[in-house]
Amino acid sequence: MIGDGALSLEPVVVGVVLAMALVTYATKTGGLWLLNRIEASERLEAALSVLPGAIVIAVLGPELAAGGPAEWGAGVVVVAVMWRTESILLALCTGVVSVVVLRAVV
Repeated sequence: MIGDGALSLEPVVVGVVLAMALVTYATKTGGLWLLNRIEASERLEAALSVLPGAIVIAVLGPELAAGGPAEWGAGVVVVAVMWRTESILLALCTGVVSVVVLRAVV
C-alpha cells in the first residue's frame, strides 16, 4: 500500500481504474472517429438519438424492479420530470434526490 494515513492506494486498484478510463476514452473516441468516416442513415441517427435513454433504463431498470416504495416513487418523479422537461440530466438528478428523500421518509 502507498501512504500511511486513512487514504491508502493499492497499485493494482489504481492500475485497474486507469485501464478502465483508457478503455472508456478509446471507445468514445473510436466511435466518434468511426461515425465521422461513414454516412449515417436516418435509421442509424434515430437509433443513436434514443441510445442515452436506453442505457439509463438498462442500468436503472433492475434497481427499480427490485426496489421498494421509495424507488418506485422516485421512478414516478423521474418520469414526470422527463415528460415535462425532456431533460435526461434534470430527470436523473431529480430522481437521485427523490430516492434519498423518500428512503428517509418511508
